[in-house]
Amino acid sequence: MKKVLSMILALALAASALAACGGSASSSAPASAAGSEAGSAPASTAEPTGDYAGQTLKVAAIETAYGVEMWQQVADAFEAKTGATVELTTDKNLEDVIDPQMKAGNFYDVVHLATGREKALPETMLKENAILEVTDVLDMKVLGEDVTVGEKIIPGFTGNLTTNPYGDEKVYMMPMFYGPCGLFYNKANFTEGGGELELPETWDELFALADQTDIPLFTYPTAGYLDAFTYAMIAEVGGQDFFNKALQYDEETWNSAGIDTMFDILGQLAANTNPATPSYANNDNFTKNQQMILDNEALFMPNGNWVIGEMADAPRADGFEWGFMALPAVEEGGDRYSYTFFEQSWIPAGAENPELAKLFLTFLYSDEAADIFAEAGGAVQPITGMTDKLSADNQVYYSVYDNGAKAAIGTFATTAPVEGVNLKDDLCFTMDSVVSGTKTVDEWKTAVRTTVDTLRGAL
Repeated sequence: MKKVLSMILALALAASALAACGGSASSSAPASAAGSEAGSAPASTAEPTGDYAGQTLKVAAIETAYGVEMWQQVADAFEAKTGATVELTTDKNLEDVIDPQMKAGNFYDVVHLATGREKALPETMLKENAILEVTDVLDMKVLGEDVTVGEKIIPGFTGNLTTNPYGDEKVYMMPMFYGPCGLFYNKANFTEGGGELELPETWDELFALADQTDIPLFTYPTAGYLDAFTYAMIAEVGGQDFFNKALQYDEETWNSAGIDTMFDILGQLAANTNPATPSYANNDNFTKNQQMILDNEALFMPNGNWVIGEMADAPRADGFEWGFMALPAVEEGGDRYSYTFFEQSWIPAGAENPELAKLFLTFLYSDEAADIFAEAGGAVQPITGMTDKLSADNQVYYSVYDNGAKAAIGTFATTAPVEGVNLKDDLCFTMDSVVSGTKTVDEWKTAVRTTVDTLRGAL
């Protein structure tokens, strides 16, 4: 799952966040001793050599649809370059594995776990000032290359409220795999794929489709996927400055006509959502909502590009072909946005080996590591030149910004902890209640504004 919104959204984006479902047993072992591909030579028993021989780096990475083998390969390559030993831990529910360990004082050196997930571990640690500042990593040379990390990262992927969560110039979260988040659909239903429906360019055109087809207009895997979706909508109803102010809980922005417009659109979507959606909108059954697109039981679905892999073996309607677009514009000729979800890697403030951890972060932006990630199934690093290496299918999604869409990048500003207050629950997960009819749009809007007011006071 996720987005990053993502994509930038995702966005991963995934999820992008957007991208965590189900559970599995975790694995933790030195990289050089972990299971290798069948038929490969056994690991060498020779003593490691290199500038960092004898040092151990503890790395924890979320297991997503991209798999874990890519992390194993990157860990092996880092060991070969440095002589260090990498102890790699992976799990689909990584928070359940590493949070108890860190609370007991057993810290990891590098963690790959995105913000925007239900358990919000990195957000909690940011609120507690428990993540190390890594601004200096941008000026470090990429391990094995004669270029700095900052020179390789695509402009805009740092300096936003995700990487710089306290709203200053300091970086705490390093941007990782990214993907545009928008609306997926079956091309076969639209004229571009031989169907009868015109692909909508505005929200009015999308809602007009309800009179042209019996297919419900909308579904979502879980309501959590609406984070990237609403980020893009905030930008659409007000523009980039409006978007930035909204992410910092600006009072005037959240009480504006633009926010009213956003909730009006969300209300119309709720009224046109496949009514079975809320019952499946959980980590155990979310693929049943994704299946609605494949079975022509819903026209549009917010998601990140990882959904292609997640549903690769699922049955589908005759002639089905994945389509992807940015959100429709609020008005004719208006800007269309796609949130860029991206995952993040970070260093806990309690890491025992922070300097080696920073070196590992630089290696994640090397051509060698980026190629390993991309070959694993399309995990794309936000570094220049990567999209040219992608498959034709993936280029369709990553080229959304080449087709006129604007990118929305960033997340809500980090605040001090506020017990019982969760903006994502109010802004996104209330959609389930609105679709099922137990809450109204006005109640939804009021609850969100109350939460925003509370968080503004906790900045």
